[in-house]
Amino acid sequence: MSPDISRRRVLAAGAALAGTAALAGPLGSPSTAAAAPASGSPSTRRPTVVLVHGGYADSSCWNATVQQLQRRGYPVVCGSNPLRGVASDAPYIRSLLDSISGPIVLVAHSMGGTVITNAAAGQPGVKALVYIAAFVPDVGETQGELITKFPGSEVAAVSVGVPYPRPDGTTGTDLYLSEAGQAAFAADIPAAAFRTLHATQRPFDADSFIQPTRAAAWRTIPVWALVAGRDKAIPPACQRWMYGRAKARRVLEVPNSSHVAMISHPGAVADLIDEAARAV
Repeated sequence: MSPDISRRRVLAAGAALAGTAALAGPLGSPSTAAAAPASGSPSTRRPTVVLVHGGYADSSCWNATVQQLQRRGYPVVCGSNPLRGVASDAPYIRSLLDSISGPIVLVAHSMGGTVITNAAAGQPGVKALVYIAAFVPDVGETQGELITKFPGSEVAAVSVGVPYPRPDGTTGTDLYLSEAGQAAFAADIPAAAFRTLHATQRPFDADSFIQPTRAAAWRTIPVWALVAGRDKAIPPACQRWMYGRAKARRVLEVPNSSHVAMISHPGAVADLIDEAARAV
């Protein structure tokens, strides 16, 4: 074997090991920012934005918002919410937060709001909470109580229960959004986009509505919030009431938005997140 060939193999092996080490690093470490603009630019100093989806959805619901934020130079991580109930979802998302170095702006939609309200408690790295048409419960409250506090929610009628086996041998019920659910959930997106959302949705455990909140991070972390003015999942009046109680620094009203504001109005959502990030 020639010396040149041996040297090339050694260099290739070293590059592979370096790549493996980079992948193993924390999500918020310099390895994550490698694709960002050159060191020293404002983009590399910005907090990591963590986005948490709610029920009937997965992380792809944030795609348009992610693109907006990345164009502005923010590192972004979409948390995959298990949707099994706050007792398990919050620790799962908290473990994701633990893996990120540096400041975090934590954002949630819908049921994800309950998750971040619990997950961010005691997390010094979380500098702002941003609620997008989301639940903002207090300790001891359930989502079932909040969604019925004001009239106007129509999602129960278009939800389909499907039994599933739990690891402990009991039977749980997953809730899926039916094909007739667009008017209640996503009235302001094209029908074709809703069909894709419906086909790729992730169900949530029905017990999510009855599990009480164990912490209220909004009591110590500043809040920004968006009201979806034509929301038929979480009534706008309920959103305003929760955001008022949380003493949100800014409440952005999007009058013509359905529940899925991050899909139909990603620019407004990204603007609000950017405002929160700059403020903290």
